[in-house]
Amino acid sequence: MKSLRNLAFFLGAVSFAALAACQGSKTPTPQESVGGASSPEAKPGIAAHGGRLVLPVVAGHPAAVYFSVRNDGPGAVTLASIHVAGAGKAEMHKTQGGSMNAVKSVELAPGVTIDFAPGGYHVMAFDLARSLKPGDTTELTMTFSDGDKLSMPLRIEALGDDIGSHDMSDHDMSTRSEKPR
Repeated sequence: MKSLRNLAFFLGAVSFAALAACQGSKTPTPQESVGGASSPEAKPGIAAHGGRLVLPVVAGHPAAVYFSVRNDGPGAVTLASIHVAGAGKAEMHKTQGGSMNAVKSVELAPGVTIDFAPGGYHVMAFDLARSLKPGDTTELTMTFSDGDKLSMPLRIEALGDDIGSHDMSDHDMSTRSEKPR
């Protein structure tokens, strides 16, 4: 039982470090969440599924949002912004080569599915409402460059609810020390 607690503590610490690294990474000017109508019209040919918001271990840190979005329309579309109900702002990010950076938009070619998942594209949700609790749901609204929107539910999870799905291997976990002045 003690080793299980140690494993849970270790996984929490590693996840905290990954989220903290994301917050401290060099990013372009943050993209603010765009408020959507209470029930926006779905963009034709676009579908999304598997939405989940993973709460941070430490209050005040950002949550991670994962989902898949598919373009079955006739042409390319550009995902321009994300809004997460209960978050002050949300940013699309991409992890690549151990570095995490904000991205302004994501293009979806016809017939393509993009997974917002650990180690690749994902959403960071900042300034979370205290009302977001594991087991509840909230809503994610995607806004495309032409103004069309698509909303989907997000299942709210505590970090570690699905240990196998939180692969942090692509995150830079190295520690940085500064010399005292």
